[in-house]
Amino acid sequence: MKIRLHNARILTMNKDEEIFLGEVIVNNDRIEEVRKGSADDDNAAYDKVIDCKGNLLMPGFKNAHAHSGMSVLRSLADDKPLYDWLTQDIFPVEAKMTAEDIYWMSQLSALEYLTSGITACFDMYLDNPAMAKAMDDFGFRCVQVGGVNDFSDDLTKIERMYLSLNKPDSLQSYQLGYHAEYTTSLENHKKIAEIVQRQKAPLYVHACETKSEVEGCKERYGMTPVQFMDSLGLFDFGGGIYHGVHMSEEDFAVMKKRGLYVVTNPGSNTKLASGIAPITEYVKRGIPVAIGTDGPASNNCLDFFREMFLVAGLAKLHDDDAAALDAKEVLTMATVNGARAMLLKDCETLSAGQKADMIMIDLLQPNMQPINNIEKNIVYSGSKQNVKMTMINGRILYYNNEFFTDIAPMTIYEKVAEIKERLLAN
Repeated sequence: MKIRLHNARILTMNKDEEIFLGEVIVNNDRIEEVRKGSADDDNAAYDKVIDCKGNLLMPGFKNAHAHSGMSVLRSLADDKPLYDWLTQDIFPVEAKMTAEDIYWMSQLSALEYLTSGITACFDMYLDNPAMAKAMDDFGFRCVQVGGVNDFSDDLTKIERMYLSLNKPDSLQSYQLGYHAEYTTSLENHKKIAEIVQRQKAPLYVHACETKSEVEGCKERYGMTPVQFMDSLGLFDFGGGIYHGVHMSEEDFAVMKKRGLYVVTNPGSNTKLASGIAPITEYVKRGIPVAIGTDGPASNNCLDFFREMFLVAGLAKLHDDDAAALDAKEVLTMATVNGARAMLLKDCETLSAGQKADMIMIDLLQPNMQPINNIEKNIVYSGSKQNVKMTMINGRILYYNNEFFTDIAPMTIYEKVAEIKERLLAN
């Protein structure tokens, strides 16, 4: 399908390129052309023509850390510390989940992603084939990452999924990873390191989320989680960590040396009282930062506008400096850096040849007026009400508060309600 989106403000997210008036031409799953101004085109040459009416087109947000299949657990085990929350409430329910459960719960999260302008997620959860099918059937771009630990699955799954889910030009892909140091034995760490070395691939893992996690690792191995993982060769080919709240000077040095990404999850870290990540320190040291929502059980909402505001606001609070982090830097984290952390090299910017993963921000809303600085408006005053359109792979899945998915939202809601009743039954 060929689509013309004209009369738009365009934020390409290319470095140093300012917002301009123009139009975007989409041909099937890719951006064919980004034009400044308005061409005298014959609209009959297009399958669909959209007058953007001065609203903003930009790359979609990349949710660089998520647990989409946890949506059924939303608001069930709140107001507890992380370890108690996991061991007392989450793990017991997850033990009952089936592949079909994860299929429907992942689609519920995907619906919410669309309303927040999220066009791809970096997802760690239990059943990778079920998740891949859910997102494929939905039409959502998803990079999965291994989440094995001592209590779920076997380690051979990591490599099997890595070899089977990475297919050319697919909406689905997979990266090596595991849950965390504190849920994984030394023996299994060594086996994961063997897989990393064999595949020569990056690795992603939860690390340095809480003080107790860091102190526990020091007691076991005499090192922080980041240093311990690096000592085993787990980061020899890059990758990243999720959270990165409690960091040492040596941790920063490892991350810089290995070219690691940090994915900050301020909503979840705030709610679980894990702490405030040292975002400006990462930026100063040239360590790239991406943004994630974490799961809908720990956050509890998958709202990227809230995450962007928290990244900026908490950095200022952490540093006691209102100028600590610029909103434009936060937008880069939410789009370009997220795509790069997820190895989505053709989903970074709104440019010819890139995948047609874009959103339209409604500027004709009270919270976007007057138009003084659009980028800062998005981060500081933007909300989900401003997402007018979400397009993934050239397909419009959400427009004017209506979903255009193959499976009706009400079907998904009903299925998840049924799953909840079964999983929570005594």
